[in-house]
Amino acid sequence: MATGLTLIFTIGMNRGDEGSAAPIPVPDRRPQPHAAVPRAAVAAPVDRPAASDQAELDAWSERVAASTGVPARALAAYGRAEMWMRGERPGCHLSWGTLAGIGRVESHHGTLDGNGLRGDGTPHRPIIGVPLDGSPGVRRIADTDGGRLDGDRRWDRAVGPMQFLPSTWQRWGGRAVRDGARPDPQNIDDAALAAARYLCWNGRDLRTPVGWWDAVLTYNNSVDYARDVFSGAAAYADATRPRR
Repeated sequence: MATGLTLIFTIGMNRGDEGSAAPIPVPDRRPQPHAAVPRAAVAAPVDRPAASDQAELDAWSERVAASTGVPARALAAYGRAEMWMRGERPGCHLSWGTLAGIGRVESHHGTLDGNGLRGDGTPHRPIIGVPLDGSPGVRRIADTDGGRLDGDRRWDRAVGPMQFLPSTWQRWGGRAVRDGARPDPQNIDDAALAAARYLCWNGRDLRTPVGWWDAVLTYNNSVDYARDVFSGAAAYADATRPRR
């Protein structure tokens, strides 16, 4: 039934970074699955594998934070993952805006319920979801990691700012910076990279409606979820569109 009602979501709530811009409105977009794809947001910096690109990434994330209201520390993680995928899966054409759309839905970029991100990319308080014990509206998944990641030896729980199941993290987790440390799903750099690899799996091209929707629906098999991600990704693209 057509109601003519436009719902508005807000991004950037409970911002962890002091000095972030005010939240921007996100119109709730309801495209049909596989019928449209959000426009790519302004590109992250050029990846320079043989030299440090941290300064460029930090400056870029501050500029984008000013126009989107997304914490700069989270943007640096999403941008870094886009940079990785240009070399690792160039045919995927992943935009950081899609990762930010997921991060917004999953944890408000690590800031949900007054949380926030430290300079090293980890939240002030670990982000751990509800037990997946088969309660109404919840999947039933018995423990797969001995409680190592989620602290629960009976049931699995989604962990980190991008909300990975321990079993999924076991396959896709990786370290986003080459410091020799173990990949950590609570670290937004590592989580964003794992999400990017997961979305780009199986030769998907996220410039196409089929590729984009298949990727996001694989991340969470819910059309409403994918539409929420679409709304955020589209709003970030609009907010970073060059002004004439």
